[in-house]
Parts: sequence; C-alpha cells; structure tokens
Amino acid sequence: MTCPWTRLLGLLLAVASLFAWPSLVSAHEVRPAFLQITELSDGRYDVLWKQPSQATMAVRLIPHISGGLLEGPPSAIETAPNFQIEIWRHVDGGAAGIDGRTLEIEGLRQTITDVLVSVTFANGDQFQESLQPQNPFLVLHLKKSGLAVPAYLILGVKHILTGADHLSFVLGLLLLVRDRIMLLKTITAFTLAHSITLAAATLHLIAVRPALIEALVALSILFVAVELVHFYRGRQGLTVRFPWLIAFTFGLLHGMAFAGALKEIGLPANAIPLSLLLFNVGVELGQILFLAVMLGIGWCLARLPRPLPAWTRWVPPYAIGTFAAVWFIARIQTAIT
Repeated sequence: MTCPWTRLLGLLLAVASLFAWPSLVSAHEVRPAFLQITELSDGRYDVLWKQPSQATMAVRLIPHISGGLLEGPPSAIETAPNFQIEIWRHVDGGAAGIDGRTLEIEGLRQTITDVLVSVTFANGDQFQESLQPQNPFLVLHLKKSGLAVPAYLILGVKHILTGADHLSFVLGLLLLVRDRIMLLKTITAFTLAHSITLAAATLHLIAVRPALIEALVALSILFVAVELVHFYRGRQGLTVRFPWLIAFTFGLLHGMAFAGALKEIGLPANAIPLSLLLFNVGVELGQILFLAVMLGIGWCLARLPRPLPAWTRWVPPYAIGTFAAVWFIARIQTAIT
C-alpha cells in the first residue's frame, strides 16, 4: 500500500517535470563559469575566462573589466567538449592596476548559471567571489585575501538543486523508504558515500572517467525506478530490504559525479581542504532543503479532502525511469565515443 501523500507528491513532481523537460534531459547543463585573474610580478595580469558550452555552442557570457581591459581580442582561445576558454595575457591595468575596477559579466542576467571569480596575487594569496544572475557585478578590491566562504558553499547548494538526476535518485529513496528512522539512515549512508568519493576524486586519489560516471549515475536512477515499480506491485526488492546499502553503493558513484563540478572549475591551491569542505556542505544543505520541501509538500497534500485515483501512483516511477533512461542513452553514447 502506498501512502496517499507520496502518491500525490510523486504525481505533482512528475507533472512539473514535463514543463521542465529540456533542463531535465540535460540534467547538469547548469554549470558555472569561471574567471581567473592572476597578478604577474611586473604588475600586469593574466585573465582566463572559462564558460560552459553545449557541443560547439557557447553560452553567451562576456566578461568586462571597467576601463576596457578585456575589450581587445584574447591572446588564445581553446574549445573543449563542455567549455570554451579565452585567455588574455599581460593585461595592463595602468598605474593603479585593477584595484577598484568593476567586473561585469554581460549576459549573466539571462541565464541560471553562476560565475566563480578567483583572483591570485603576485605573492600567492588568493580570494574567491561568486556572481549570480541577479548580481552580475563585482568591484575588485584586491587588498582583501582569503577564501570567500559563500563562494564554494553556494556552488555546492546550486549544484545539487539544479541536478535533476541526483534529486531524482533522492526522490526515489524517499518514495521507497517509508520508515522515517530508516530514511534517515539511508540518506546518511548516501551522504557518507558521496562525501568519500567526492574528496577522493577531487584530491586525485582516484581517477575517474566523467562521462562513464555520469552514465552509471543515470543507471542508478533507473534501478531505483524499477525497484519502485516492484514495490508498488507488492514485491520487495533490494532497495526496500537494504536501503542504506543501496544508497551507500550508488552514493559512491554520485560523489564521483559531484567531483566533476569541482574539477571543471578547480580548487584554490592555498585552500583546497576548506573549499572542498564548503562545496560538500553546500551539497548536503541543498539535499536537506530538497527533502524538507518534499516532506512539507507531502504533509500538506495528505490533508486534501479527495484521494487521487489509484493509477496515479504509477506516474512517479515511470517518470523517473523515463528521464533516467534518456540520460543513460545520451551519456553512454558520449562515454563510448
């Protein structure tokens, strides 16, 4: 027997997902851009701009530094499968340098991505800031130093909340595990597992193939969707019998996928442990927020006067399974090419 609130919650999410089909198909195309400003010993600057792209199409984001410092053509342009990189070398900031100048990311307001800005001083000190679509401006005060705490924390929160694939897996666990104590143990196991592999992959203790890992993540979601179908048909699969073990096993895969976001941007050399910790905490906060919202919605929906038709309980597993199958096919093709 399924609880009315979980059935209604699943239906609501499945219907909502139909309106978000393009973003759900890509799942993790909401990737941050990265701007690295490096002060040279002669007082000039190297500027690296790394922006997300899809195939050969780059998201239209253009960095500007007041005074026209980046208006000239870049010294080098590189194209990768998921990013386009532009580099300006030996930028002359004048007598005052770039301290007090305004950095603006043109086009950021029209996106749902973030920009991580990292400044490295000639003496090796660094600081990071994060720009969001609602605030695409930053005044460069180069006298400050250290890691900006919100930068990697916000990056972690947004990475999980814009990751429809990871959230689908968590939703599947929520629908399968009805005992709240066991759900807590299951989510804890998932958290522990992906924290281990996130740290190991980011610190280069293990080597992974990102495309293959992303395909296996999709396969883990498909597995949970099938388990949910079996559960609704009265058969207890592995996930119902050993939810924490399944969550831990697949959590190892999801952690390696999380590491891909940090690998694409990089970690500041002088604050690797702290930035890694902040990113991981951000992922956990986002996951807890998602669970809290789902449980809250379910609590409210359970108090509706009319129950839903019996067929609606099949919508969540088939919706999750359909998206997972699409992700797997697309990602496995990338992995084998």
